[in-house]
Amino acid sequence: MSLTVEQKTNFSGFPKAGELIEITGASALEASDRALLNLLYQHAHGSGRLPVPGATWEIPMATLRLSAHESNDRLRESLERLLWVQVNVSYQDTNGRDLVLQTHLFDAFVTPRDPGAGGGFVRFGVPDALRAVLAQSGRWGRIKAEAVCAMTSKYAMALYELIQLRAGLDRSVEQLPLDRFRDLLGVPPGKLTRGPDFMRFCVEPALLEVNGLSEMGVQIQLIRAHARAPATGVTLSWWRKEGDDFRAAYAERQRSKVGRMARLRGQVEDIQPLKMAS
Repeated sequence: MSLTVEQKTNFSGFPKAGELIEITGASALEASDRALLNLLYQHAHGSGRLPVPGATWEIPMATLRLSAHESNDRLRESLERLLWVQVNVSYQDTNGRDLVLQTHLFDAFVTPRDPGAGGGFVRFGVPDALRAVLAQSGRWGRIKAEAVCAMTSKYAMALYELIQLRAGLDRSVEQLPLDRFRDLLGVPPGKLTRGPDFMRFCVEPALLEVNGLSEMGVQIQLIRAHARAPATGVTLSWWRKEGDDFRAAYAERQRSKVGRMARLRGQVEDIQPLKMAS
């Protein structure tokens, strides 16, 4: 079996373990936290030392700031949330048993008290129990940091990763129980419980960004026993973009985030120059 830790980062992105993609219990994380999580794990994976017990890594703070205007204080707030959130990681051990690990995503962050002119660094480590799960992982999705960082919805980021994990499968359709899908997207318990609210505030923004910014196309349909029955699941379908659709997503990632949602919705009109009266 090929292991995730043996894979190299390439033009398609860095290989993120499926066990880490399909975590649940991460509803407290914001979009910026999810983007930061990927940058940190990409750095750890690239070092080749992710399976090493007790391994730590250092990365410049400047590398982790999502924009030139983001302050170190905002970065520290994201690190704090990433440190205290506890997630559930489903995995299978070497005996074939299905298990769930309750763990934190990182065991510590070390930063300079005063970053100074150099901008400072972040030193971090991964809990050994989680590291052991990742070391034996044989499922991965290739995650492009530029795609994740271009998104503003945490639900879009989660959906993008779920699709990337499935992009290489023989099938392109999967049905998931609604509660399971909500957990995977990181919807807070007790929030967006009505089907229309879930679609409007979670699914539709996620689809808009994934379809507009990634190399994959996605459709999501609610499963109901009949038209007026409550939703019990979702049908997830996906496909790899080609041609103009592929190029359009790449071009949009290179553009400013200002006005992006309007552009993705097709609400931006070309402004024609005024003609001077003769």
